[in-house]
Amino acid sequence: MKSEIRIPKSEINKAMARLKDKYKNEIAPALAKEFGIENPMGIPKVEKIVVNMGVGEAIANSKVLDTAVEELKSVTGQKPVVTKAKKSIAAFKLRQGMNIGTMVTLRGERMYEFLDRLISVALPRVRDFRGISGKAFDGRGNYTLGIREQLIFPEIDFNKVDKTRGMNISIVTTATNDEQARSLLKALGMPFRQ
Repeated sequence: MKSEIRIPKSEINKAMARLKDKYKNEIAPALAKEFGIENPMGIPKVEKIVVNMGVGEAIANSKVLDTAVEELKSVTGQKPVVTKAKKSIAAFKLRQGMNIGTMVTLRGERMYEFLDRLISVALPRVRDFRGISGKAFDGRGNYTLGIREQLIFPEIDFNKVDKTRGMNISIVTTATNDEQARSLLKALGMPFRQ
């Protein structure tokens, strides 16, 4: 009988909450000092991350959507929701209510764990990576990042991919403006282009 090596659940949670601990202990006090925020509830923080994958080919072949759902599930660790078309567009042969994409909303521990993997593992795997654009803020402190191929995530098996698909990652923060959000994301380790 093989002896199994078991890692205590507390050790797993410590590894997953690395970025969350860094935020609480280092980043939050630094942001409060930088922007002169006295109320701890006013310090900017990451509220949620929405990962969205549009699958236009699902109009002709519904099996494509199943593979997109499985890929997004393996990347985020959470079951995605299938999104439907809001209105009909005749030029794209699209009818209202058709399945055309998939999305996941991450919060809490999973959100910090995904953000940590995105910053430290996935983004450095992008070919010719020089940093991400600092211009993708929406004016209210939220940041949206477009990724061209899902293969930058190590969870996806290269041999099982039938077609490369992109995804949008929206990082929603409680920051009141883009300057606070940029400082927050930079402190979390987001590699902005110089």
